[in-house]
Amino acid sequence: MQSSSELFPVALVSAELRGDLSEDVYRLKPNNSPDTSVELALTRLGLAAADTPRGVPVVLLHGSFSNRRFWYSPRGLGLGAYLARAGFDVWIAEMRGHGLSPRNTDYRNNSVAQYARYDLPAIADFVFEQTGQAAHWLGHSLGGVVLAAALGGWYLDGGRVRSASLFGSQVSRGHWPLKLPPVQWSARLALRLFPYLSGRRLKRGPEDEPIGIVREFLHWQRLFGRFGEPERDWWAGLAEVRLPVLAVSAVGDRQDPAWACRKLLQQCGQASTTFLLLSKANGFSSDFGHIEMLVSKEAQTEVWPLVKHWLQHLQLPPDISE
Repeated sequence: MQSSSELFPVALVSAELRGDLSEDVYRLKPNNSPDTSVELALTRLGLAAADTPRGVPVVLLHGSFSNRRFWYSPRGLGLGAYLARAGFDVWIAEMRGHGLSPRNTDYRNNSVAQYARYDLPAIADFVFEQTGQAAHWLGHSLGGVVLAAALGGWYLDGGRVRSASLFGSQVSRGHWPLKLPPVQWSARLALRLFPYLSGRRLKRGPEDEPIGIVREFLHWQRLFGRFGEPERDWWAGLAEVRLPVLAVSAVGDRQDPAWACRKLLQQCGQASTTFLLLSKANGFSSDFGHIEMLVSKEAQTEVWPLVKHWLQHLQLPPDISE
């Protein structure tokens, strides 16, 4: 089969019409990481009308225990579909072993470092090859953390990113027992028994998460731990980011509190930054939650239009309080 890219092998898995939307699913095989079995699914959404030009590209990154359906449901609902109908060229990535991306050989050792160092740059290069434009990047929860790691590690070429939006994403919420060496040792020993965590069994979502992600989290949380790799400090690198960055948090988010999301944004000291707190005090109908900030009836009417406005103008409407 002929590749859809001159960069690396890319297969067009399907090309369908979904009501008023076109849905193209690609499978990328970048061959840029130590595990050469890695393949990444990338769904492209646009308006089905043949005479409608595609707009500015937007890349959406799902969080933990999730997949592309967080952004785009089988019924054609979701922020991804909303942005496509607004004229954006929407690309929905699925991380290794999630959704339509098959599990790679070394699946259990997948990590944020690998996503940020290898997978996001490959996605960015392919989107740029297909569109000729830098994309807006938007991540929820772990997806935002991966995006922050890629920016802080300078793995993403500056010419591939137009802006970054982080929804419910943070790395500063600490768990002090994990800083005790005996607790760290015990946790790491216990984790050797599991190749992954089951999202369904834990009632966290439809997907599993490789145990490598958990081990990485423990590494960040240890005494003198940091957000980064041994050879590269992502936290320090964020201070040099100069892109427009939006961070959105919700008062009802117990998983990723607002203060920690704000701290991640503030680390981008050279960037043009905007912080939005979803709360009744700021005029929203509810305090929202970790998922509800993007997936709920209230989000459709109150949050999605703000996301569209941000992507169009790189600022929030003047009547919205930060």
